[in-house]
Amino acid sequence: MSQDESGASQTTADAALDPQRWAILAVVVIAQLMVVLDASIVTIALPSAQRSLHISIANRQWVITAYTLAFGGLLLLGGRIADYGGRKRMFNVGLIGFAAASALGGLAVNQGMLFGARALQGAFAALMAPAALSILNITFQDNPSERAKAFGAYGAVSGAGGAIGVLAGGLLTEYASWRWCLLVNVPVALVTALAATRVVHESRATGKTRYDIPGALLATLGLVSLVYGFTKASLDGWASAPTLTFLSIAVVLLVAFVVVEARTSHPLLPLRVVTDRNRGGAFLASFLMGAGLFAMFVFLSYYMQTVLHYSALKAGVAFLPFAAGLILAASASTAIVPRIGARIPMASGILIGAVGLGWLSQIGVHSSFWVSVLGPQLLMSIGLGLAFPALSNTALTNVQAADSGVASAMVNTTQQVGGSLGTALLNTVAATATAAYIRTNGLASTAAGLVHGYSVAFAVGAGLLVLAAIAAAVLVRDRPSATSAASGDPVLAVG
Repeated sequence: MSQDESGASQTTADAALDPQRWAILAVVVIAQLMVVLDASIVTIALPSAQRSLHISIANRQWVITAYTLAFGGLLLLGGRIADYGGRKRMFNVGLIGFAAASALGGLAVNQGMLFGARALQGAFAALMAPAALSILNITFQDNPSERAKAFGAYGAVSGAGGAIGVLAGGLLTEYASWRWCLLVNVPVALVTALAATRVVHESRATGKTRYDIPGALLATLGLVSLVYGFTKASLDGWASAPTLTFLSIAVVLLVAFVVVEARTSHPLLPLRVVTDRNRGGAFLASFLMGAGLFAMFVFLSYYMQTVLHYSALKAGVAFLPFAAGLILAASASTAIVPRIGARIPMASGILIGAVGLGWLSQIGVHSSFWVSVLGPQLLMSIGLGLAFPALSNTALTNVQAADSGVASAMVNTTQQVGGSLGTALLNTVAATATAAYIRTNGLASTAAGLVHGYSVAFAVGAGLLVLAAIAAAVLVRDRPSATSAASGDPVLAVG
């Protein structure tokens, strides 16, 4: 090709790029930040909300899990609705509904009203999040370099959102009220919806609109039963009848879900989305990362407030290094992935995060923040900052156009479901370890017992991250799979 021909080709490619693409990226990133942030912003506000609404110790976890369960359980259905109902339209419906549910939660007068509002937030987030990621995927499908930058920003927000949420929760709880941890979403969501109306273009899948309601019910009820089974284990023990009953029901429902998806003509989750080697590896790594990391914010927040006696604000500020390190590392990842592929940054980044979480398991009652907390945070942030952009990009590479929404939903589904299961599992692990420590050492060792429980949970979380790194290293290939292209179906060819 001559220089003139090359220049003409580049000019044509540049002309095809959406001139509003960076504004669209800003809208998507703000929406994703709000979704991720809301899973953690109440963590530091939880003690205040618990006192205000007289929530029992046994029920306080539902302030968090009501959101994550509704979000994770309905994401696949939300992705399908976005595909056929219009991604821009469903994105705006999700934002407006999220604002309304946030207002309801901020004005809650009892625990039932708060739990219900949090579940509604999760349901509308399940509509908004896959539409947002699908919009991003379609907008940045033609330029690999710009795509890497866009997914780098998205990955940074996805990873740092938890830490930013804890900081925001500390600021709002300290200087306003725990209620503002929810009410703050109202203006942000409405302004974002207004911006989306102006810059985002509508897109949808073609064909007859049919929704897999049986699949949605089986997936949602199966996941709820699974998380509730883990929760019952922390109260009644792993061998108790309620625990075994809920876990057995979960297995039956989730197996039935797979059978239904394999046989129905309009599946909620087409199995081709997860059987692709690269996407399957990315989804598995995302699930294990969510399981290992989500509870880290909860346990570390309680450690700093109850053991180190930090205020809500000071505890929130203490998470800033994690957010800053992750954003910087994600920026570096965007330059690395186009050159060497996704597998190395993803696998090595997750493994670095595992080392940081393992280091955090060495905390004690009188540990120094600068030695025992800051160092592990920085190490985790660097590793996860490298991994998140590569993971999000890989999960959406060469996905069929009609499956863009559901594939996008799977990125969030695996993180949220992994987070819900990980929180329930690691809470059980921590409670069991604490109880055993106190039985052995007496009631005078209560503080040490709490820290011991956190340490064991951090160690188990590190193990889950090691498994995630292995999944990424073994399953993900640097070149996109040709499975979708070979099928003859239209694909979103990226990179």
